[in-house]
Amino acid sequence: MGEIEQRPTPGSRLGAPENSGISTLERGQKPPPTPSGKLVSIKIQMLDDTQEAFEVPQRAPGKVLLDAVCSHLNLVEGDYFGLEFPDHKKITVWLDLLKPIVKQIRRPKHVVVRFVVKFFPPDHTQLQEELTRYLFALQVKQDLAQGRLTCNDTSAALLISHIVQSEIGDFDETLDREHLAKNKYIPQQDALEDKIVEFHHNHIGQTPAESDFQLLEIARRLEMYGIRLHPAKDREGTKINLAVANTGILVFQGFTKINAFNWAKVRKLSFKRKRFLIKLRPDANSAYQDTLEFLMASRDFCKSFWKICVEHHAFFRLFEEPKPKPKPVLFSRGSSFRFSGRTQKQVLDYVKEGGHKKVQFERKHSKIHSIRSLASQPTELNSEAPDQSQQSASLTFGEGAESPGAQSCQQGKEPKLPPGEPGPHPSPTPRRSPAGNKPADGAASAPTEEEEEVVKDRTQQSKPQPPQPSTELSVNSQGGAAPANVTLSPNLSPDTKQASPLISPLLNDQACPRTDDEDEGRRKRFPTDKAYFIAKEVSTTERTYLKDLEVITSWFQSTVSKEDSMPEALKSLIFPNFEPLHKFHTSFLKEIEQRLALWEGRSNAQIRGDYQRIGDVMLKNVQGMKHLAAHLWKHGEALEALENGIKSSRRLENFCRDFELQKVCYLPLNTFLLRPLHRLMHYKQVLERLCKHYPPSHHDFRDCRAALAEITEMVAQLHGTMIKMENFQKLHELKKDLIGIDNLVVPGREFIRLGSLSKLSGKGLQQRMFFLFNDVLLYTSRGLTASNQFKVHGQLPLYGMTIEESEDEWGVPHCLTLRGQRQSIIVAASSRSEMEKWVEDIQMAIDLAEKSSGPAPELLASSPPDNKSPDEATSADQESEDDLSASRTSLERQAPHRGNTMVHVCWHRNTSVSMVDFSIAVENQLSGNLLRKFKNSNGWQKLWVVFTNFCLFFYKSHQDNHPLASLPLLGYSLTIPSESENIHKDHVFKLHFKSHVYYFRAESEYTFERWMEVIRSATSSSSRAPVLSHKESLVY
Repeated sequence: MGEIEQRPTPGSRLGAPENSGISTLERGQKPPPTPSGKLVSIKIQMLDDTQEAFEVPQRAPGKVLLDAVCSHLNLVEGDYFGLEFPDHKKITVWLDLLKPIVKQIRRPKHVVVRFVVKFFPPDHTQLQEELTRYLFALQVKQDLAQGRLTCNDTSAALLISHIVQSEIGDFDETLDREHLAKNKYIPQQDALEDKIVEFHHNHIGQTPAESDFQLLEIARRLEMYGIRLHPAKDREGTKINLAVANTGILVFQGFTKINAFNWAKVRKLSFKRKRFLIKLRPDANSAYQDTLEFLMASRDFCKSFWKICVEHHAFFRLFEEPKPKPKPVLFSRGSSFRFSGRTQKQVLDYVKEGGHKKVQFERKHSKIHSIRSLASQPTELNSEAPDQSQQSASLTFGEGAESPGAQSCQQGKEPKLPPGEPGPHPSPTPRRSPAGNKPADGAASAPTEEEEEVVKDRTQQSKPQPPQPSTELSVNSQGGAAPANVTLSPNLSPDTKQASPLISPLLNDQACPRTDDEDEGRRKRFPTDKAYFIAKEVSTTERTYLKDLEVITSWFQSTVSKEDSMPEALKSLIFPNFEPLHKFHTSFLKEIEQRLALWEGRSNAQIRGDYQRIGDVMLKNVQGMKHLAAHLWKHGEALEALENGIKSSRRLENFCRDFELQKVCYLPLNTFLLRPLHRLMHYKQVLERLCKHYPPSHHDFRDCRAALAEITEMVAQLHGTMIKMENFQKLHELKKDLIGIDNLVVPGREFIRLGSLSKLSGKGLQQRMFFLFNDVLLYTSRGLTASNQFKVHGQLPLYGMTIEESEDEWGVPHCLTLRGQRQSIIVAASSRSEMEKWVEDIQMAIDLAEKSSGPAPELLASSPPDNKSPDEATSADQESEDDLSASRTSLERQAPHRGNTMVHVCWHRNTSVSMVDFSIAVENQLSGNLLRKFKNSNGWQKLWVVFTNFCLFFYKSHQDNHPLASLPLLGYSLTIPSESENIHKDHVFKLHFKSHVYYFRAESEYTFERWMEVIRSATSSSSRAPVLSHKESLVY
């Protein structure tokens, strides 16, 4: 690859002769003269469908033509755009900016080159110029008309309504219908006309700039936004489509995304003839091979797609343009292609520094002239709005990459025009900020050999910088951070919307540390209504629910399809009953997010009542869920069938166990099968909170109450099935943690409590795990084997058992004596409260056993009964920690096993948990963004956090498929930081266990209280309530 020579300025980085290539990075530096010679005229079709002819020297590189087009448009952020044309083989390709035009466009007179968007950023708020957003809006309009941007009817109508508002202004039904009759924005537009007109009525007073912003806000959430499909086949010959985006390489089947390979996971990209190869980083828990191979139609198609991937990786992931490789002296191998131009970070920095003039431009069809960069007269609200935060993120392709220091920005107030000066609609302009940290060394290039292409991000080092004010990290409705390395005015969105989440790893390392020197006055202004935060909770938890469904519909189904381990009857029972749910809730989530976007962004008083509510969306979708009830009824049956299949097939058992060891399966597999039943309870809770919050006169109360009545009816119908299946699932989960037992799962058996107690024997007190059921009490020890399972040493039937406190008799605190018909044991709890929980539950279980028909059957496979009392000189409890060879049941195999189950947590934290606690935990699931701080750290980290199963799971963003880490909460204490801890922030709570201390910070009072509520339910387990009576004994 050779040494990389340091260039004195960014403008000379291309490494070619000085008279080829232009850099706009240095203000005041004139571009080198273009090559002289014969001029050639090239027709360019613009995004507004007009055509312009440009004369350039035929030997000039492609960059000269692109710069000429951008100069003609007065376009500053031209790096997001490109020129595409059909080559001599009729394959649409991008104009290479380094190669001479004449070598690329063979017959310029007969070719029309199209000026289009090439790089779609993860968030449109990164586009700081109004003209850029206008051109992006034209691209969305074009993609809609050509069928590239697919979406449901509601989204299509909403998009078109914003286009109409931008083109003809405020609502007038007659003009609207005339305009729609003359302009076709989408195929089958006639069927959507009424809905378009209805939506357009809500945009009164909205300027073209605001319409563009709202259009991009809706479009960016669509799965096909910015996607260009490239036909291919996988190794099995299945027809698929490949695409590349800011996040990485995507795989589609039709228009449905079935897989994604993030840049961080990709080690090499290469192509060989027609084969496109993706080499992934090694991952022991991944279901994918090290190298993935896709077959494309021809070598040219393959190379074209490979080039696009190289460019997207460089633009979104690198800090600087990759430097050229030295030319080989004798032989060259592979393609010399590389990305040319500024990276996204450089574009953002350049525009931020203000090296451009504000220029007027004219919109086609629009009645209103716009001014560049939204730099006109700001409103009072805009001038007082807080600044957004920004940060620098590390590039993680290379091993041991370090994150550059966090950058800060400081913005001034927006200037006001003189009172009498006319101006267009008020809008702000980005301000210059102090320079943040710059990388000390340039980002290394991605080598581009044709046979073996390496895609890398080099470690970016940061130089020390003087302390600068750091802005507040706001948690927005989309669960993302504000853009990194971007000085965004909060009013960059015309309606003061917060920046939504950044997907680009370059711009958003959401676990990047934040400094504490933050200005509280810059916090994001959210709607203050509690109903907004309740609605937002629906959105955040719905995202997690969809990810959980995808574990079954995507990950598990994909793994099953590769191995012939599951009977067809079982497949047809599981997957067809989950796929309709996934499709329905995907649409539901989009509706909620659209409503939240409107709720956050509206300032027009006359339409506030229409969008600042959630009841109508909930009612519509709850009614839609009733049509899916038949699928919900099947989930219990699917769970039973899966467990029966595992019991009868060693191959299926091994297959499911291996799948559970994958990172994406962060909970026991059978838990995911019950998620749809649990989700109904969450909707019921949310609607109860909304009805409690709203007064009966509120316009949203009626819809909320109707939706609550519908969901309550569904929950009541499924309640019996839910209780039965939760118990069934828990018994099977415990079965995997235990060895040395037979027939744990039998009809009528109910799980009550599990936990750690100390058992008194001749050796003294020894820690044991106890499992209490409605008919028997088991005690076990933990083995030091690879299986991480607990060996059962004894059982005490509850029939005829008595329980009594015996602290005085044995001199042991919190001591109990359990006297069975054949055996007695003495146990001690870790605390008084733990002892009281065990006494209550054991006594209740004894009462149930007395009412049953008789003693429980034997559970132990081979261990002899322990009939000796603890005070005998020779203790019967002589089992050692590695005494795991006695049992020979089918469950005892030294195979990998999940070591983070609830049983293991209780063992290490010396605590217990009951079935009632599990039921409460099911109801108290929560997810959203939190800021986390360690005890001795200075900064806050933004993380997507999911609370479920007594555990906090941490993700970099809500788009991640598996958690980065988890924190089991059993045994932790939940408090508020004291003054001496010097936190000095609002909405902060503290979790601590022994020396482990974590601080978490929520975005609002409501979310703070919700996190406190759900975490408290996990950290302070409840005592057993008589939820299950003997009459409700479970039969399956």
